[in-house]
Amino acid sequence: MHEIIICEKPKASEKISAALPGLTVKKNYKRVPYYEVEENGKKTTVLAAVGHLYSLASANQRKNKIFDLEWVPLYEKDKTKKYTKNYVDAIKKLSKGADKFVHACDYDIEGTLIGYNALKYACGSDSLENTVRMKFSTLTNEDILNAYENPIPLDLNQVDSGIARHVLDFIFGVNISKYLTDAVMKATKRYIQLSAGRVQTPTLSILVDREKEISKFVPEPYWLIKAYIELDIIADHKKGKIFNRQDAEEILAECRDKSAVVKKINLKKTHKIPQVPFDLGSLQSEAYSLFRFNPKKTQQIAQNLYSEGYTSYPRTSSQKLPKSIGYDKILNNLSQSTAFRKQISKLKKPLKPHEGKKTDEAHPSIHPTGVLPKKLGSDYQKLYELIAFRFISVFGEDAIVEVMKTILNIGKQEFNFTRKRTVKLGWQEQYPFRSVENDDFPPIKEGDHLKAEVKDEEKETKPPARYNQASLIRELEKRGLGTKSTRANIISILYDRKYVEGQKIEVNVLGEQLIDTLKKYSQKITSEELTREFETELDGIMKGNTNKDKIIDEAKVEITSILDDIEKNKIEIGKELYKAYRKGMIVGECKCGKNLILIGSPRGEPFVGCSGYPECKSTYSLPRGASILKTKCEKCSLPMISFGKPRQRACLDPKCGQEGLEPSNEVVGECPDCGSDLIIRKGRYGEFIGCKSFPKCRFTKSIEEKS
Repeated sequence: MHEIIICEKPKASEKISAALPGLTVKKNYKRVPYYEVEENGKKTTVLAAVGHLYSLASANQRKNKIFDLEWVPLYEKDKTKKYTKNYVDAIKKLSKGADKFVHACDYDIEGTLIGYNALKYACGSDSLENTVRMKFSTLTNEDILNAYENPIPLDLNQVDSGIARHVLDFIFGVNISKYLTDAVMKATKRYIQLSAGRVQTPTLSILVDREKEISKFVPEPYWLIKAYIELDIIADHKKGKIFNRQDAEEILAECRDKSAVVKKINLKKTHKIPQVPFDLGSLQSEAYSLFRFNPKKTQQIAQNLYSEGYTSYPRTSSQKLPKSIGYDKILNNLSQSTAFRKQISKLKKPLKPHEGKKTDEAHPSIHPTGVLPKKLGSDYQKLYELIAFRFISVFGEDAIVEVMKTILNIGKQEFNFTRKRTVKLGWQEQYPFRSVENDDFPPIKEGDHLKAEVKDEEKETKPPARYNQASLIRELEKRGLGTKSTRANIISILYDRKYVEGQKIEVNVLGEQLIDTLKKYSQKITSEELTREFETELDGIMKGNTNKDKIIDEAKVEITSILDDIEKNKIEIGKELYKAYRKGMIVGECKCGKNLILIGSPRGEPFVGCSGYPECKSTYSLPRGASILKTKCEKCSLPMISFGKPRQRACLDPKCGQEGLEPSNEVVGECPDCGSDLIIRKGRYGEFIGCKSFPKCRFTKSIEEKS
């Protein structure tokens, strides 16, 4: 018997093969590692994908609206993914003649679709008739073996939901982006690459709405009245913000030269319950707050910790810890580390976690497996300890905080202050990432008279705060936009498309104008309601309440309506977007005095050109992956750029500072192309070896090859 196991990534195939009973041998096919496990005459071949091996593509590019789609190998569509061909070839070759297939990719919609497509298109659609599913939440030997010995049927509703999501994202994004780009081309004869998406555009709209709130905000002055009292007491007037200057002055006059009389002291103890276990959103939020990790980075690190077997599956919305994960065993294993031993020793039995309300049918909340990492990089160590300490702390006792609320009278005016001190650390002892309240309680009693000086502070109301990446993730979750797995990537795309910038997310002119134009001519594109409705229907496919074809047909109707709106207003939309693009893409001043703008190219990398074209033909190419900085070159005042790995800085003009410089006369060899001398030259990337006959001969090589 020959059994094939398909895993999502090579690390998972290594872990799964190691957990199976029998003799395991590691082999390679076209430099792709795979594993053969032999036991009692049964051969099991463990193969890996590298994420998605297949992607949607248009089956008919000539049509105006792109609705006819097909799944194609990723390497055919994306030339940067050529390496995936070897993985596809390995699965095709090694699965021939197999009797049984096991889908062992991550148990979520994306993982299910990755494995399903690998089975259908690489192993052949017949393989699906003999396929079972492994479901696990950690890559520990115990969980893997349990999932292998107790497989479940392949959930075709989950498959269909994944297919529908990909189709919707593709036909929304490709069609609307294409129509917007065409609108600019038709109106201005200029090419700019514009991007819109089913979830991406409503997300940008949220940010634009906040930007408008900030820009329209008019600050209003107000006054705070504070009493500075002996024993280091600062008390606030009970009215809080006072918006009338005369009222503030009357309070000050009433309190002048009067002592503070302690009217009432209220002492009480409150319980501070433990925090709930991490789901992906709360982990991303906490990691941003503590370490300034952006959500995408947190998700990537968490995924890699899972792949190594140190933590459970991260893409979960659960705040539950079922007893089946084995609390005692995990805590016992963690206590072998001095980092956690002290905190675990103070937990009281019976162990019972404090859980949240959110559930996830596929996975429990994020938790350590008990497998201790041998060595981790700094950022990985931070996130691992955060997950481990949070897990330990949910078994802790309530913290107890003593609260002192005091009311004082100064003349006829009432002031108050509050002090808090922790009398029992409880779970806070197991979670060392947050400060513990520990105020001093002043030695006062009711009726005491205390020296006081009352002052006012003039302030202004502040506009709403800009979102950061973590708070935007929370906002998207609250509004039901995107999924736990996709939200971080959606935000990353907005940065990549240059619609937003900064840690406190600021929308630029292009991003704001894009949303304004879309709302003006077709509000459906930015509609949260439409996006949310489709999210609900996609969930309905998972539950068997509807089917994918119905949802896709509905999406085509909505997209057609949107595209018709764009078509009717194509010239106006194109002009407005191009105008915004010119404003938003200004990167500096040209030597002729006009603006330098970033220009997209339909056939290559973007470049920088003068807005005065064709009168001024100044252009500057950009190295792949370059970023244009706000700093200017000291020699020529053009913008500086950042490029390469590791990142280097250079002037936008590669010839800057080299006028009048003669090439080195040092001859270091003979040009293999034309026979002329090879000499040392200087360029944007530093020194290199080049042919003396340049530009007739363009042979070059790195300076390291001088010998």
